[in-house]
Amino acid sequence: MRPESEAELAEAVRSAEGPLAVCGGGTRPMGRPVAGQALTVSGMSGITLYEPGALTLVAKAGTPVETVEEALRAEGQRLAFEPMDHRVLLGSDGVPTLGGVVAANVSGPRRIQAGACRDSLLGVRFVDGNGTVLKNGGRVMKNVTGYDLVKLMAGSFGTLGVLSEVSFKVLPAPETAACLRLEGLEVARAVEAMSLALGSPFEVTGAAYLPAGGGQEATTLIRIEGFDASVAYRTERLREVLKSFGELSVVTDPEEVALIWRDIRAVKRLSAGDGVVWRISVKPTDAPAVIAALPDADFQLDWGGGLIWARTDTQFDLRAALRGIAGHATLVRAPLERRACGGIFSPQSAPLAALAEGLRARFDPRGILNPGLML
Repeated sequence: MRPESEAELAEAVRSAEGPLAVCGGGTRPMGRPVAGQALTVSGMSGITLYEPGALTLVAKAGTPVETVEEALRAEGQRLAFEPMDHRVLLGSDGVPTLGGVVAANVSGPRRIQAGACRDSLLGVRFVDGNGTVLKNGGRVMKNVTGYDLVKLMAGSFGTLGVLSEVSFKVLPAPETAACLRLEGLEVARAVEAMSLALGSPFEVTGAAYLPAGGGQEATTLIRIEGFDASVAYRTERLREVLKSFGELSVVTDPEEVALIWRDIRAVKRLSAGDGVVWRISVKPTDAPAVIAALPDADFQLDWGGGLIWARTDTQFDLRAALRGIAGHATLVRAPLERRACGGIFSPQSAPLAALAEGLRARFDPRGILNPGLML
């Protein structure tokens, strides 16, 4: 089913006689496969309101992310949270949609400075499991609307409702950017350097680490964005802050800086090769312990070490290996038969599981929206 309006979407959900496999552009085949009739919102596309002066944008859920980014670029603005395009890592087809970004709360390297997708989200319209159209939030940055369903829908993967429209806070694009590079650091030392940079007053907007491989030395990357003079000043100050970590080089070409961080955002390093790919969220200071527990894994660090992408053998029990380290691990890329077995998302504690089940029962009492996907 491919409804082209909110009314058609509500009717499709209301008249459903069985499970629905809800998706946007089909670029993120994550989670446990859903055995149900396909329902895509890709037919509901278009920017319905964009006010550059008010830094707000409203679009239908099926609007391609690239359409939104093109409109923002024309006005010198951007989505601050830097959404990831999963097609590189997952080898998927289709077109990423704005609703899919919200449903998965997709956030890139700039999250450490600008917050996650949910932090830029101002309002949502969606259809619940009964086929009822609901709305929450608004189109301005200050909303007093009771229950914050906006945050609830971000990262719900279509299990609480099918998004029909989303509204965002947007921000001005920077005048320029620079990328500081440190070569040859081990993981623990790299995390120290990134933590020091992030704890400085110099507004770092990216902190990542790529281990040695492919003939390249291990590389620690620090990004700074803003006005030309400010970036130049902060770059020199960070040189002083990080001088104890070794020789530091600086990339200032805008296209080269953009390419470096596009590859990090898309996890290009792990896109090729066999095995499964995990997304691990921990305290940055625990990153060295995580890597030590995964001796045969290829990996990259983002968010100063707080986000670890790791490719392991298909049969490797990653959660058992990381037992005792606080955080959570999501299986992002795996063969269909492996995903069908479940265990995609980290198990929830009993109180959280009860709360999540209660929410699903309230918003989808028939249990038809992506049932089992998050097991």
